[in-house]
Amino acid sequence: MRLYEYEGKALFSKAGIKIPGQTLLKTQEDVRRAASAVKYPVVLKAQVLVGGRGKAGGVKVAKNAEEFVKYANEILGMTIKGEKVAAVLAADYVRIDRELYLSILVDRSSRKYMILHSDKGGVDIEEVARESPEHIYRTPFDPFIGIKEYHAREVAKNLGLDQSSVGRVLDLLRRMHEGVMLHYSADLVEINPLAVSGSELVPVDAKVTIDDNATDAVISELKEVLGRDPSEEEVHEFNYVKLDGYVGIIGNGAGLTMATMDEVQRFGGKPADFLDIGGGAERNVVHDAAKLLLSDPDVRAIFVNILGGITRCDEVASGVVEALNTSSSRKPIVIRLVGTNEDEGRRILEKAGISYYTEMDEAAQAAVRAAGAM
Repeated sequence: MRLYEYEGKALFSKAGIKIPGQTLLKTQEDVRRAASAVKYPVVLKAQVLVGGRGKAGGVKVAKNAEEFVKYANEILGMTIKGEKVAAVLAADYVRIDRELYLSILVDRSSRKYMILHSDKGGVDIEEVARESPEHIYRTPFDPFIGIKEYHAREVAKNLGLDQSSVGRVLDLLRRMHEGVMLHYSADLVEINPLAVSGSELVPVDAKVTIDDNATDAVISELKEVLGRDPSEEEVHEFNYVKLDGYVGIIGNGAGLTMATMDEVQRFGGKPADFLDIGGGAERNVVHDAAKLLLSDPDVRAIFVNILGGITRCDEVASGVVEALNTSSSRKPIVIRLVGTNEDEGRRILEKAGISYYTEMDEAAQAAVRAAGAM
């Protein structure tokens, strides 16, 4: 369950993370009333559950009331990547000295949490991974131990922050982890960009995804905080970013999907996408993900990398086979399946004549070879 930026920031605020002031605009009347009340300059941002809103014209800076009304109404009428803008967020302008990236996510490959961070913020982390992988840092931590000062010191150093910032980094990370991730059963808590503004670290944006298996108690609290039930309005079944390579990638979990991209690049291949089906994906989601990559003319081979926990291997296998049976496109598919219902998943693949692997490096090499790059 993905949340809008303003909702993610609301959870940040509840966790004690200081955020820029914000006003939500849903109608032209909201825009008219707010124009005389906000402090200029102000940033107007489309509220959608897809990326790339800035490039689509969904983020603008208004310097006065006239620009505020003009830009806000323009954004309210936009459709970005097929999604109609739900609202416009008018956020206080933040003077940004540097833009950083900071997130905490579930890394299923190591069965730990991971602090994914970069000293290059403000752009898609997948783009940084593709063009400047040396600027992406990973700091795993044990969920039973939590985030300690030594984690914060490592993160601060990687982000190019001095030692005086370690306390602020530690406080922010703990609030992201304990106050948002654990409290609301999130599987991703992301700030991009995290602005360095003088001596402050300011979350300029917020992205939060809630585990689809969150308890009724968590959903009830989210309803109270957000004013809606996020489980009823999820419009995207997986996270997908198109890249310029030729090896299609499907993984379950952002951390594993990123690691899969790294492995493909390590063996000389180029990822064609970032596609995370998330935890607990059923065969219909896998089917749609595989069909998407099968229909992509740039994809020469597909690498499906699954570590099954709440994601069942038999559901993944069934989804892939169904996608092949209903698609006119035929491309090599390499699958690595490990975890829940693994044996049944392999039987389904064997019956369909699809090879599978248990080791990620072997599967990555096979995928690169299948794409004709080795």
